Amino acid sequence: MAQTITVETRDKDAVVDITDEVAHYLRGQERDEGVCLAFAAHTTCALTTADLDPGTDRDLLEALRHLLPPMRYRHPHDPAHTPDHILASLIGPSVAAPFQGKRLLLGTWQRIVLVEFDGPRQRTVHLAVM
Repeated sequence: MAQTITVETRDKDAVVDITDEVAHYLRGQERDEGVCLAFAAHTTCALTTADLDPGTDRDLLEALRHLLPPMRYRHPHDPAHTPDHILASLIGPSVAAPFQGKRLLLGTWQRIVLVEFDGPRQRTVHLAVM
C-alpha cells in the first residue's frame, strides 16, 4: 500500500535525509522484499542517494549550482527560479531502493535524500513497494 510523507525544508537549498522515514514505511509493509520507490511530487526538488558526512550536503549543493551557466531564462512566471527546475530535472523526482527482510539494502554510507532547490517548503513524497 502506498503512503505519503511530508518533508519540511528550512533553506533555499537543502539536503534532507529521509532514509529513516522510508525504513519506517517498509517495516509496516506485508512484503518482506522487493523495491521501494520514493517519488517527489514537485518540480523544484529531487530525490537521490548521498553520503552525508559533515559538509558533503553543502558540497553537493554548491557543485550542482555551478553546473548551470549564467544565461537568460524564459520561465514565464519567475525566470529567477528556472535553475531550480533544471537542477531538479537533472537529478530526477524518484529513487528506487531494494529491500530484504523489510530493511533497505543501502551501502554503508548511502542515505536516501530529498534535494531542495526552492525552499523553504513543505514537500510531498509518495512511497510504494514493488
